[in-house]
Amino acid sequence: MFKRTLVSMAVASSLLITQQVYAEEEVNTDDIEVIQVTGIRGSLNKSISLKKENVQVVDAIVAEDIGKFPDNNVVEALQRVTGVQTTDRNAGEVNTVTIRGLTDVTTTINGREMFTAAGRTLAVADIPAALLQSVAVYKTRSASQLESGIAGQLDVLTQRPFYFDGAKFMINARGVYQDQADKTDPIVSALLSNRWDTGQGEFGALLNLSYARTNYRDQSVTAGAAVPFRADNLERMFPDGYGWEPGLEGGLSTTPGSTITDLATGEEVEYLLSRDAMFQNDYTGERERPAVNLSLQWAPNNTSEYVFEAFYNGYRNESQNDLLFSFADWWGNLPSTPPVVYEGTNIIKSRGIGSPYSFTSGDVTKETTDSYMFALGGKWDVGEDTVIKSEIVYQTSEFETEFMAMRTDTTLPYVEFDFNADDGVPAWDVLDREGGQSVDLTDVSMWNTAQVYDNGGKNEGDALTYTLDADIYLDNGFFTSAKVGMRYDLRTAKEYARDVEGEYRSALSSLDPSMVKTITDFYDGGASVPTSWVGINGKALMKNRDLYRELSGFNDLVLEQTFDIEQTTWSLYAQTDFETELGGNILDGQFGVRYVNAEADMTFFNIDGGEGEEASTDSTNSSSKLLPSLVLRYYITDDLIARFAYTETLRRPEFTQLNSFLRLREDVTNKGYGDGSGGNANLKPVESVNYDLSLEYYFGEGSSVYGTYFYRDIEGFVYDSLRRVTVDNKDYIVTMPDNSSNGVLKGFELGGVYFLENVPEWADGFGIQASATFLDSSQDLPEYAEDGSLIGYSTREMFGVSDTSFSGVLIYEKEDFSARLSYVWRDAFLAYYEAPSFANPRGVYRRPEQSLDFQFSYDITDDLVISFDATNLTNETFQQYYEYEDHFNLSNSIYSRTFGLGLRYTF
Repeated sequence: MFKRTLVSMAVASSLLITQQVYAEEEVNTDDIEVIQVTGIRGSLNKSISLKKENVQVVDAIVAEDIGKFPDNNVVEALQRVTGVQTTDRNAGEVNTVTIRGLTDVTTTINGREMFTAAGRTLAVADIPAALLQSVAVYKTRSASQLESGIAGQLDVLTQRPFYFDGAKFMINARGVYQDQADKTDPIVSALLSNRWDTGQGEFGALLNLSYARTNYRDQSVTAGAAVPFRADNLERMFPDGYGWEPGLEGGLSTTPGSTITDLATGEEVEYLLSRDAMFQNDYTGERERPAVNLSLQWAPNNTSEYVFEAFYNGYRNESQNDLLFSFADWWGNLPSTPPVVYEGTNIIKSRGIGSPYSFTSGDVTKETTDSYMFALGGKWDVGEDTVIKSEIVYQTSEFETEFMAMRTDTTLPYVEFDFNADDGVPAWDVLDREGGQSVDLTDVSMWNTAQVYDNGGKNEGDALTYTLDADIYLDNGFFTSAKVGMRYDLRTAKEYARDVEGEYRSALSSLDPSMVKTITDFYDGGASVPTSWVGINGKALMKNRDLYRELSGFNDLVLEQTFDIEQTTWSLYAQTDFETELGGNILDGQFGVRYVNAEADMTFFNIDGGEGEEASTDSTNSSSKLLPSLVLRYYITDDLIARFAYTETLRRPEFTQLNSFLRLREDVTNKGYGDGSGGNANLKPVESVNYDLSLEYYFGEGSSVYGTYFYRDIEGFVYDSLRRVTVDNKDYIVTMPDNSSNGVLKGFELGGVYFLENVPEWADGFGIQASATFLDSSQDLPEYAEDGSLIGYSTREMFGVSDTSFSGVLIYEKEDFSARLSYVWRDAFLAYYEAPSFANPRGVYRRPEQSLDFQFSYDITDDLVISFDATNLTNETFQQYYEYEDHFNLSNSIYSRTFGLGLRYTF
């Protein structure tokens, strides 16, 4: 499906232009003076300078010195930026970055869009902080920048040889200790750069290497979902036997005495709500991230410059999840003691159950990602007023995963459950009888092997991108410059998958001892739950998978292709900078317009299809949009600046959401229709109209305060919706994604940096960096009747958006010492909606999250620096709950604190 003729045209055009004029990479870094900074204060000075001088609303972080970011990856480095929230701390790090509460962030490397495999976005956590020169966080966008990312754009800048006066060498080595995993891992990086004057002009070469390994351990305890039970005998009430609807937004009524209709008798039966299970996970693993950046620059004369860059980042992860699970519903005998109910509700807080079914699972996952980007471009001065820039970029990325799991099961004698024993943390104990002694869950004789699962997948993506830009410098009294250009992008994405399951029945004690794993010291003593149990050793299972595949009856383990997509995108833009006087002060700004057209040819393969169904289907998806932008900057004084920005951005649907095949299930309960799920080939991009108004005051050396009001009007959020379809004269209610939700996000950002001045010598060197974000969000969610008809909309806050977040950094820098104590906090937020299968509210919230981190460094000599850093010093518990926190707690997770000690040598 790769259009070779278009590739050849792009390459030929690039080479032709190279012979005539000179081009530059898409990012405008050459227009910004590169200042080598050292120390925390120097890096903040550069960040403030970038914010002040850029027309757009932008914040930035800059390395204190070469290779001296005190963070493990880009996400951790960004958590101190105003308006940026980081979340999803697990596996020894934070993983997700949001800008003003939204996760749809476009990431570019030196201005070039980069992605992971068949996805639309880049796994930002895979970028090591050691490779960074700076990161710019664009909250508005000019017409010359990529249109995607309704939250904003992260532009990651790496080092280049022309950034240095001459030769440069750096090596940085750190050991990072994860306390839950009880292991110390290396993070090492090295940089080698030089530039030479030759008879053919000036030439520079830079090589930057990085490698990080992390061993991690995450542990969680979770109370299951809520379902109704008869109040008279505590039998579970299933929807097909009783007249209640699962998945209501607010869940079933929690008022004492509430009833449900018994469909067999028509009788109204009082019910109680109780959890259906209790389970806990011990998630361990080892992750590796290698990365390489190569940059070659050549300036044959004063009017031209060429650059070639190669960037590689890799990801290796092998994890094991050890699960202990016990049902708390119909699987067991009826309890002999009545349950305890929360006062004023019909919700069961604690109960005892005889003979519940239970299982453990040893799950192992192997994941590998390799992503490469190659870029060739340059710039040419054409006369005195015009610079032509051109670049061709090729990138390829592949992700592979393997998963294998085996369960062991048993019937436990008697279990006592307290679903909310301590501020959301549940408690449970397995007894040999009611009121008896605790059972040893590490006794292998009580467990038998059961289900076996073997899954795998592969995603592939590549892209060829060609850009051509012209910068024209004007001198007509109002317009100061103009910029026009085009971008062509040919993107392909492929996905492959396999999914098999079977069963192998045997006594656990009959397996080779290497196949058995005992989990100990679970949850660090922080909950009254089983701290030890026995299960399958996932790593040994993967090592002996051929044997257990044969024993489980697995035959076909071939990866089958699920989709093959080729998308062609054309972008054209024009923008102009202007400057005038208003009231005796400077008013400048930028106006532009960008037109983008995307056409996707898609083939989807029906790997789950039955006999007689189509094996594949072809479809198309297209969209086009004209995106205007306007930014005004007014200098009230030299140090007091006001900005206004109007911009439009969009988010394209994920390739997996476009799968047009339906997975249908027949009507087995005589309700008149079946059900199913599927994708939607007709999805359109999410569109956002954005307004920003800011006021910034710059005072002192490297000190500033600023505030911004912003408004986002977002149309066409993709949300799982219902649709009634007819196939072979049979009706089905199908769940599929649709552009069925709209939303509004608005709020304020406040921030500042201040270093003490004119103070006693002992206080000189103290500074503070602080920011706060206040958000107000709303999203209209469609609601459907049981027959699939739309009955209206409900309004909720947006997923993933905290109303309030703030960060504060206390800084001290004096001579050879520097230290930074940073604290970040975000308010509770709606994380996601649970599947519509239970009686509790669907909304799952996260409690407020916080982290206290510390960094310290000491210059032993001008070239040798020792550093120490620590994260999650307060050893936080991260908790989730359903909408009513006091009664519907959910999960509780603990993650590692980290402590790092490093040496850095540079000359």
